[in-house]
Amino acid sequence: MQTGQNRILDELAKLMTDAAGAAQGVRREVEQAFRAQAERVLNSMDVVQREEFEAVKDMAAKARAENERLSARIDALEADGKAKPAAAKAKPASGTKRSAKK
Repeated sequence: MQTGQNRILDELAKLMTDAAGAAQGVRREVEQAFRAQAERVLNSMDVVQREEFEAVKDMAAKARAENERLSARIDALEADGKAKPAAAKAKPASGTKRSAKK
């Protein structure tokens, strides 16, 4: 009788293992179906993909850095331009006259 119980337990264990494998297969299929449906919904909503978002985000950061660099350069040129006219005004006051062009 001992072998009969072991055989029943072995069959039960095999059945449980097969059921667990089938459950995992069903789980994978449900996940795939859910992902496919979610992707369809997101595509219909014109939601941007993460890769595209990251690319645009990087481009915006580079543009912002370039804008700040150019703004600093403009400020420096304007400051330099304001200093030069003051120096140019000081030269004619030293006694030399400029001839006016007509």
